Amino acid sequence: MEYYHSKYNSGFRKKKSKGSRIILYIILVLIIAGGITGYQLYKTILKPNTWVKDDMATFIYIPRNSTYEDLKAILYEQGIVINRISFEWLAKKKNLANNIHSGRYKIQSGMSNDELINLLRSGEQTPVMLTFNNIRIKKDFAGRIASQIEPDTTEILQLLNDSIYISIFGFTPENVLTLFIPNTYEVYWNITSEDFMDRMYTEYNNFWNEKRRAKAEKLELTPEQVSILASIVEKETNKNDEKPIIASVYLNRLHYGWRLRADPTVIYAVGDFNIKRVLNIHTQFDSPYNTYKHQGLPPGPICIPSISSIDAVLNADETDYMFFCAKDDFSGYHAFAKTHNQHIVNANKYRRALDNREKNK
Repeated sequence: MEYYHSKYNSGFRKKKSKGSRIILYIILVLIIAGGITGYQLYKTILKPNTWVKDDMATFIYIPRNSTYEDLKAILYEQGIVINRISFEWLAKKKNLANNIHSGRYKIQSGMSNDELINLLRSGEQTPVMLTFNNIRIKKDFAGRIASQIEPDTTEILQLLNDSIYISIFGFTPENVLTLFIPNTYEVYWNITSEDFMDRMYTEYNNFWNEKRRAKAEKLELTPEQVSILASIVEKETNKNDEKPIIASVYLNRLHYGWRLRADPTVIYAVGDFNIKRVLNIHTQFDSPYNTYKHQGLPPGPICIPSISSIDAVLNADETDYMFFCAKDDFSGYHAFAKTHNQHIVNANKYRRALDNREKNK
């Protein structure tokens, strides 16, 4: 009896031991399978899956009304996504196709699929620091803006030439460039052309505060006229410390009813911005922008003036100067005169110096 019991227990232990091994084996298989599955999920979700040259950041631009296929094309054409299969698997799980947001997005090298998809789904784009300066004509301005935001040159230019639309802001197609104050503005790349105009009008009103408007009124000029005069000052000199004196000359001419006779307006009228010396043939060119032939200010600015030039007009020096010409030392500064005779002396000095320099080349 004892023998049978011992034999039974021995057999039971063997079966139990075998069953334990099977359970351990199954657990081990599950652990391994779980590890493999976990690693696959890691590769799909959390493993770095973006590449940018030199491990730097890059930007992608998603136009308005883009589809999921458009987005993939943008990412794939730039070689940003390393493993497309894992990206598309997770994108499907996270319903990226129905959460496409236009805009400008900063992509870092080494982002995971999860990070990339979450960024694109969020619509959290990186703003553009929009700038413009030293621009003469509307077409160039439209091109400069279009190079920084989504609307194209044609779309922006159409608004600038639309007299009905421009009148909403109180401008005309001739003076509309005075709306734009050169500065750096933070905007989103996918801003519409209309929203861009609204933003610039807000900035215009912020710039033309009560203090500046009061100074313009004291000069008996509108803000637009101040900017038109400032555009002439802008093209006369790049010396900020001299701008208030040059502004005083033109204000004096306006006050006494003289023609401005400003060479930069002639260059603008002719349309040849490579002219270095304005000759008599140029001053005879018939255009409302030729202030040798027409009284008062031209109908619009000859460039978008800088803030320094606008403020130079508003804070012009009080002088009796009526004339100026370039100094004979070629410093970029000007010699000012109260009388025509004094001006002729200064002008002759400059011409002789210019002739001598030409001879000695």
